Amino acid sequence: MIIAQVLPTPVGPASVLARDGVVVAAGFSADPREQFARLPAALQELPLVEGDLGDIAQAVRDYLDGEIDALDRVPVTQPGTPTRQRLYTALRSVSAGTTVSYGRLAEMAGLPRTAARAAGAACAQNLIAPFVPCHRVLPTTGGFGGYYYGVPVKEWLLAHESHR
Repeated sequence: MIIAQVLPTPVGPASVLARDGVVVAAGFSADPREQFARLPAALQELPLVEGDLGDIAQAVRDYLDGEIDALDRVPVTQPGTPTRQRLYTALRSVSAGTTVSYGRLAEMAGLPRTAARAAGAACAQNLIAPFVPCHRVLPTTGGFGGYYYGVPVKEWLLAHESHR
């Protein structure tokens, strides 16, 4: 079974979905079914039930209360090729309060800087925002780039994390 909990945040509700204590989907939405629909077919065959995620929900509350590295301790899993997994691992190593470019993220994953497009695709397909912090990746051309949940959410997350 997949347990979902909707948590309030300053930028709107966040739905977090977990299986056996591991986050499989998360994002800024009041309806957990929106994240559930993005999961691989095998996970969508499991029942989705609302419940209390305990330590996972507490990590979100701690993050919102200013412990900006609290999400780092939460186990996560999502599908992807070995290259995609290296990109997600690299993303999780980007410290709260810092940002990297897509090219730098590619390098952190052991890819050439020219694999920036692959890094961008990994961010676009990330199922576990903000636990896998794709909001910390910015284009080298300036600005905030895109964000699945909207640039205002990305801007808020970055501002929140910069107030250590």
